[in-house]
Amino acid sequence: MDNSEDLVRHLTELRKRLIYVASCFAVTLCGGLYLSPSILRFIKSRPSTAPVEWNVFSFTDGLFIYLRCACLFAVLFTLPLLLYQIWAFIRPGLSDSEAKGTLSYVPISFLLFLVGISFSYFLVFPMMLRFMEQMNQSIGAVETYGIDRYFSFLFNVVFPLGIAFEMPLIILFLTRLGLLNPSRLRSTRKFAYVGLAIVGSCISPPDFVSHLSVTVPLLILFEISVLISVRYYHRRGMAAIPTAN
Repeated sequence: MDNSEDLVRHLTELRKRLIYVASCFAVTLCGGLYLSPSILRFIKSRPSTAPVEWNVFSFTDGLFIYLRCACLFAVLFTLPLLLYQIWAFIRPGLSDSEAKGTLSYVPISFLLFLVGISFSYFLVFPMMLRFMEQMNQSIGAVETYGIDRYFSFLFNVVFPLGIAFEMPLIILFLTRLGLLNPSRLRSTRKFAYVGLAIVGSCISPPDFVSHLSVTVPLLILFEISVLISVRYYHRRGMAAIPTAN
């Protein structure tokens, strides 16, 4: 009976927290619907690369981009609350020190995601567009870009790198759980390099400069992650050593 009561209590709490997140998403979605035209006009007036004319090839192209922009706006500003609610839900199972340490993951995770998006939008995306434009011009193609394809390409470049910038935090979290340690990370370094190089080649154009502009930051992020894991692991080991009276 106690187990069933605990399960009901946990499910009730989970339902309450999901309602908070859904309510926040609904409110920010309304804000996104109101601000989307201004956001899209701002992106068009201040592009990260040379101005590109947006064309629509069906009556619904503009509507779908408008709705997608509103949804992404809502997701972006709901993410901090979602991360906090996840932390609050697992908080009873953590010690005070663990709860204090993991709470800092919420703003740091959001900040890393914003840094990754900014890096990919202002640096990687313009390089990719310039490469694609040069390729099209080299074969004598007339450049006419649809707004739907433009934003699909933008999102496919920007958001994977935004998620990739979460790597240091994820590796630190797995280290805190004991699933990773510095020796395991070092032994898998060469496999991680190959995997990150493959990921970089998938989201970058085939030219060498663009590939390096994506792959090198990923490798640096991995090394930063290893360094953070090593420092935390050693600090935890030192804290576990009893001090002499």
